[in-house]
Amino acid sequence: MNLINEKLKKSCEEAVIALQKLEQDEYTEVVSKLEWCIGSYSFDKNPSGLHEYGKKSLSLLKAAKEKHPRKVSKKVIESLEKSISGFNQN
Repeated sequence: MNLINEKLKKSCEEAVIALQKLEQDEYTEVVSKLEWCIGSYSFDKNPSGLHEYGKKSLSLLKAAKEKHPRKVSKKVIESLEKSISGFNQN
């Protein structure tokens, strides 16, 4: 088990929750794809989808934080940033 990729999975799960709490239709597609990637990673341990959609969700969360600072946790953003920067393809 690759601990770095497991942290990426956990960060992506937290991002899904954060995006769902915002209750914006514009996030629906990214949330559903990220959920699919989380499930896929659990099955095949290939983290490339987590990385791709983790980056997309990170940019959405950063933009949402600028508009609504209290609705997006700084911890979620920092965790996702750290996980993405430590991403390991193996």
